[in-house]
Amino acid sequence: MSAYYQFSKREQQPDGTCIAYYQPTKNVQGAWNEHEQHMAPATGLLTYELNQFNPQDNMRIARISLDILGLIPLSDFTITTRCIRPGRTIELIEAVMTSRGRDCIIARAWRLLTQDTSEIAGLEDATAKHQPEALPVWEGMKQWPGGFIESVNLVAEEDRRSGKGMVWITNETDMIEGEPTSDLVKLLGMVDTANGVVQRLGLGLTKLEWIFPNTDLQIHMHRAPKGRWLGIEAIQQYGDDGIGLTSAVLHDVHGPFGRSEQILTIRPMPH
Repeated sequence: MSAYYQFSKREQQPDGTCIAYYQPTKNVQGAWNEHEQHMAPATGLLTYELNQFNPQDNMRIARISLDILGLIPLSDFTITTRCIRPGRTIELIEAVMTSRGRDCIIARAWRLLTQDTSEIAGLEDATAKHQPEALPVWEGMKQWPGGFIESVNLVAEEDRRSGKGMVWITNETDMIEGEPTSDLVKLLGMVDTANGVVQRLGLGLTKLEWIFPNTDLQIHMHRAPKGRWLGIEAIQQYGDDGIGLTSAVLHDVHGPFGRSEQILTIRPMPH
């Protein structure tokens, strides 16, 4: 089985900060630029580093907020993880990806106390109409270039359209070479594709081609995701001043587990 990243070493600093060294493989190549990493696997790897940083059995990640500071080079990088706000029931941790002397992504995660609230549990987001095994293969995203898109498999509801719809995505690629990939890392490592599954414009869909990259990714989870299929029930909306928004309800095969948001910068595709 292939992998998205190769791990080199980990250094623990006296102040508790952890620095991990990685190399990307061709499987993380992005869609906008052949020399950059796709944000999806980068999110998965940052999730991995955040999740394994001083874990506590009675706490889990409930929200990850990622800010993209620019192009993510397809080259060696480090991830530096630290605790910003320690606590016994609420904790804020941060992981920063740095490559070629520049910070590329800043990810912050809230870890919250877990306890039995099944007696009062309730959801408003509806369960997906179909399981992924019951849906036809969807090749719409394969028009995008890059090694990451090549690595994924997708199926979609028949009523998926430009701007709105339900798509399921999975892959057979490990996040880190030689290490099993947890469900959390596997699924969150595909959430960024929400911006491409119901695209309104771009890649020849209109006479004037546009790009609409996201500058952030926000993921909120009311429960821990399980399984290897990620369901993305997405809506993409564009304003009239060059800014858009991709919003999604996130599903696994057991039902909805959270939501994501991505703010977009919309501009003509450079030639």
